[in-house]
Amino acid sequence: MVLSLFLFTIPYLGYNYVWELEQYLRNGQEQTMIGTARAVATALHERPALFDSQSAYLQDVRPGTDLYAPPIPSPIRLDGELNDWQQVSELMSEYGSGEVIEYYNGYAGEPTSLSFKHMVGRYGQFLYAMFEVSDDVLLWRQPNSLSVETGDHLLVGMETPQGELARYVVAPYESGWVNAYRLADNTKTTRAIENALSIQGRWQETATGYNIELRFPLSMTTGGLAFTLVDVDNNESRLKQYALGTANTKELAELGTVITPSPEIERILAGLKYADSRVWVVDKHKRVLARAGDIQSATGIEVDEKETSTNAVWHWIESEWLLPLYYQILTRPPADFIDELDDAYALVGQDLGTALNGQPDSLWRLSPDNKAIVLSAAYPIFIEGNVMGAVIVEQTTNGIRTLRNRALEQLFHVILAVMTIGTLGLLLFATRISNRIRSLRDNTEAVIDDNGKIIGTLPVSNQRDEIGDLSRSFADVLSRLQQYNSYLENMASRLSHELRTPIAVVKSSLDMLTQVNDADQQAVFVERAQSGVNRLSTILNSMSEATRLEQAIEQEDLVTFNLVKVIEGCVEGYQHTYALRKWTFISTDNSLLIDGAPELVAQLFDKIVSNAVDFSKDNDEITIKLEKHDKSVALSVSNPGPLLPKGMKSQLTQSMVSVRKENDVQNTAQSPHLGLGLYIANIIAQFHKGRISLNDREDASGVVVLVTFPISPNIKH
Repeated sequence: MVLSLFLFTIPYLGYNYVWELEQYLRNGQEQTMIGTARAVATALHERPALFDSQSAYLQDVRPGTDLYAPPIPSPIRLDGELNDWQQVSELMSEYGSGEVIEYYNGYAGEPTSLSFKHMVGRYGQFLYAMFEVSDDVLLWRQPNSLSVETGDHLLVGMETPQGELARYVVAPYESGWVNAYRLADNTKTTRAIENALSIQGRWQETATGYNIELRFPLSMTTGGLAFTLVDVDNNESRLKQYALGTANTKELAELGTVITPSPEIERILAGLKYADSRVWVVDKHKRVLARAGDIQSATGIEVDEKETSTNAVWHWIESEWLLPLYYQILTRPPADFIDELDDAYALVGQDLGTALNGQPDSLWRLSPDNKAIVLSAAYPIFIEGNVMGAVIVEQTTNGIRTLRNRALEQLFHVILAVMTIGTLGLLLFATRISNRIRSLRDNTEAVIDDNGKIIGTLPVSNQRDEIGDLSRSFADVLSRLQQYNSYLENMASRLSHELRTPIAVVKSSLDMLTQVNDADQQAVFVERAQSGVNRLSTILNSMSEATRLEQAIEQEDLVTFNLVKVIEGCVEGYQHTYALRKWTFISTDNSLLIDGAPELVAQLFDKIVSNAVDFSKDNDEITIKLEKHDKSVALSVSNPGPLLPKGMKSQLTQSMVSVRKENDVQNTAQSPHLGLGLYIANIIAQFHKGRISLNDREDASGVVVLVTFPISPNIKH
């Protein structure tokens, strides 16, 4: 389980990788949008006719005086109710005592009782104006008076296409439909000279004052425009008190400018509403001249609808289980979000400010409800080297977020499958290993009883891995321990058998010695007792020989000697000692040099030959060979006789291991056998960095003992 936790690095790395890809996609989207803004701005460069000649070239915008006429989605119903203006009401300006244009008849300095809210808008080729006026006293123009100054009235000043000042007045007799009158060119008088039916609207009395809605063609003005409300409160004198408005209607230079979104620019942008972006064009005063597109659908990257899986079961699992789990981490792009710029007619932002300073820029921002991320890119518009406006292109990152979610969904599917399969695989693997180890433990415990006695054999595993190798090693160790324990268990009887005869001889001889008086007979019994004591001494010497040999080896010095000469000398001695055996000596070389002690090698050879003699019969041939193999010398002793017991080949060179039977050996009564001969020979071989191996003859007629010694490294080839 702990190891499977490392699999969690896969989703972590995959998640970070997809997030990195999203950053690259966002950077790409940012560069693409700057490129789009540049392309739109290129179509608007050096085209001064697209910009209002007065408004766009103003160095400063005078709030309340320079008017902005946003496009109105539908024509205004001239009913004086002002309901149609609600959707653009945030652009209304308020006018009070601080916007007094002129005082009349010594009224200067007194507080004004008149204030109003005002704005203008454009629909088609018409300009609309509204006034929501608060007035404590509303005086209508007298029915029988030709003068327009005898009641509250509205003055309008505008610049004609010919560049001249044109003044108009609206002075109704009562609430209802109104038309304007054209005033004389002499600005010192307010005498009406003709009807101006193109300026029409409605003047409607309210509880707090009155509302005015007007409409007139855009062609009447080139952009210069001002409105002034004149207040008359004294019903007796009918004298004007002051004029409150946007600008002085009597001076052409003081008129405010009205900016309206450019139809020409809107036609240029019309095709961009299909470009999956929202595009704005603003003048240098950040007022919107045109826009196209909808930010709600401007997702940046078009992502096809996700195909539904044809597998109903998988589709159910994915929709009901997997995706709800994934979207605990992921966030879905919103289907809808609040757009604070939906009805904006003036823009702000760091990117726009940078663009109006002549450098393109981009800006990331969150929607007011924090649901969507909006990217905007701004690029300046140049006319004769001057920045006259900017193009702003906006998109959301919803397309990238959808694409990211799709990628993470597929990534999570794969990761979930990999982690599930990996975890199950690790658990199954660990379970299998632990079960095999438990089985090995149980099997090992089962073959040993509570007293530590080996009562069975361990099953041998065929698995070719470390646990299988461990199982085979345990089986081999237990088998060797079992054989050794068997030898130890039989050792008491073997020692008892070996010691019983000489002790019986000594005891019987001593008993008889006390019963006879004849000196000759006493000598015989003394000799028999002495032979028994000698045999006991021989047994004790054999048991301590190995220990003495190990101590003697530590004192030996290594010399280089000819092994052939040592073996030849030994064989010649055996031919006389064991004359009833046939001896054959074969050597491939006359000189085979090794490093060691000749006396110890001869002792080793004696032990091996002694075994060969014991396990052979009279007239049997014992063959001795010396052969050179690359960097080693092989000494073999082959004799006919019984074969090696099964499973004991590797144990016969161990201490006190003997498998002799009475009918297998010769002269068993003359010499005790405690299983130390080959053990001593093995100690000597290891001292010479050699090894002993015992094998049956290929024809199964006897046994071959093979001893290998390394050739002396001091020999020069």
